[in-house]
Amino acid sequence: MQNIVIESRQLNMPKLGLGTWPMVGDECTRAVVQALELGYRHIDTAAAYENEDAVGRALVESGLPRKEIYVTSKVWWDKLTPSDMRRSFDNTLQALQSEYVDLFLIHWPGKGWDLVRTIETLISIKEQGGARNIGVANFPLPLLREVVEVMGAPLAVIQVEYHVSLAQRALLQYAREHDMALTAYSPLMRNKAAEIPAIRRIAEKHGVLPTQIALKWLLEQPNVAAVPKASSRANQSSNLASFNVQLDDDDRAVIASLPKDQRVVSPEYAPQWDPPT
Repeated sequence: MQNIVIESRQLNMPKLGLGTWPMVGDECTRAVVQALELGYRHIDTAAAYENEDAVGRALVESGLPRKEIYVTSKVWWDKLTPSDMRRSFDNTLQALQSEYVDLFLIHWPGKGWDLVRTIETLISIKEQGGARNIGVANFPLPLLREVVEVMGAPLAVIQVEYHVSLAQRALLQYAREHDMALTAYSPLMRNKAAEIPAIRRIAEKHGVLPTQIALKWLLEQPNVAAVPKASSRANQSSNLASFNVQLDDDDRAVIASLPKDQRVVSPEYAPQWDPPT
């Protein structure tokens, strides 16, 4: 099955990727190989997931040319000095058994960090060819604006939690205005989206799964990608089949009416979040 891509001046990124957290080891390798066999071409990992080596094995075992697979990885928030970032990035490439990543993100804003030097290092990783594109994750809008407008960083992606119960309108509008994509992590609310009565009713109306409704709502939005974690063949296949679901205006109105302030990921090191809009 063909995976639709986000195409822009900077990007050619499949809209649906495979999230790999918290899979590790052989489980992760099997899941990634399986996803690639099914047609996924976007794999999302991170140093903090401790599974980049498992993803790397899957890339090799798949037999696919490296250029056909879009790989995203991330550097953790406590590794944002220039030397630590470069060491983390080198470890990422080694684990992935790859000469480059397609997208390299700062996973979370740092604490007491030198933002300018961090962003300079991120840009240099791109300029030196190690990352085809760069971006950030979990940055609130004021910080994202500073990085893009004040520092002039050529960011291609902002990755944040985004789903039917959490609004990200301000970030999404900003991303679109600046030729960026927004990648939604936890797009199924760690399976809680499937329990929402309104989502279940829409799914019953169309004869599909609630998860497919929640994913389709994201995937039909311009500049939005999603990286749901799925390990079983059934879940990977059903997520991929979300592209075939057809929502109507009534469905979208129902989803729009849901509370949009339900965040499922907010660790103690999280930044001050933007208010839902």
